[in-house]
Amino acid sequence: MPQTSPLPWLVRCAATAAALLLACGLATAWIGAALQQPAVTTRDGSLITLNRYVREPVPDVVLVGSSVTWRLKEEYFSRPRVRNLALAGGSPVTGLEIVAKQPRLPKIILIETNVLSRAVDGALVERFTGVERAGALFLRPVRTAIAAFETLNHAPPDAAKARAEREDLLSQSPSGFDNHVYVERAVGEMNAEEPSARAKDNATLIKQLIGEIERRGGRAFLIAVPFSPEIEATSSVRATRTIVQDAFPDQGAWLAIDAPLSELRWADGVHLDERSALIVACAIEKALAER
Repeated sequence: MPQTSPLPWLVRCAATAAALLLACGLATAWIGAALQQPAVTTRDGSLITLNRYVREPVPDVVLVGSSVTWRLKEEYFSRPRVRNLALAGGSPVTGLEIVAKQPRLPKIILIETNVLSRAVDGALVERFTGVERAGALFLRPVRTAIAAFETLNHAPPDAAKARAEREDLLSQSPSGFDNHVYVERAVGEMNAEEPSARAKDNATLIKQLIGEIERRGGRAFLIAVPFSPEIEATSSVRATRTIVQDAFPDQGAWLAIDAPLSELRWADGVHLDERSALIVACAIEKALAER
């Protein structure tokens, strides 16, 4: 039997692949930037948060922080133009540097000072302030289909529904969950941590970035999200508080969070539960209105 040359098949495969890439490229130009791809790793969550920030209109208020501030969900705030760029497991300075290096600044930036023992994520800063910011060239068909489904079926609640949910959450009693096991573990870990060197470096960098923000007409305030008394008493928290207060002695640089401590709960010992996070968000809005 005569042998069939593989060349025509190779040409067909190459042409099909080129056609698919072209279709994905055209689709990306059309809808790729409008749909947020779903997260598949923990780091993807940070990328989604920051992608959303650099692609959408500049908000009025931005929060930067660690997982402590990450619990303050955007829907907990009554004003619509609030964005929370806190990075779970990350440094507040990472988000601050990304925001400070954007072409336009928000009116107000709130900077968490609870956790300053982590280094700035230089890769994230470069991704969202440098040449990598351009985004993907080709659409991912399966992930884009999932993103479209999620967008259609999980749209953010409207203002009336969000307000009703906040009022319902505030009407509940404080949680009675016994978290002493988690508190003891967190206290041991935080007493063993020595944050001073990194915290001093981060405090210095925060001061520099605030100076740049203010020269461009923006405003930045430091915040300390409430910890439980046991966590407040740990050596790492006390050391961080001292370093930050020495670096920023002017009380005008701070936004005081006047939340009733008796109403707050920390399910895992460190992070606010949902009701407590809402109470703190309300306290932040009240403080902003007074400033």
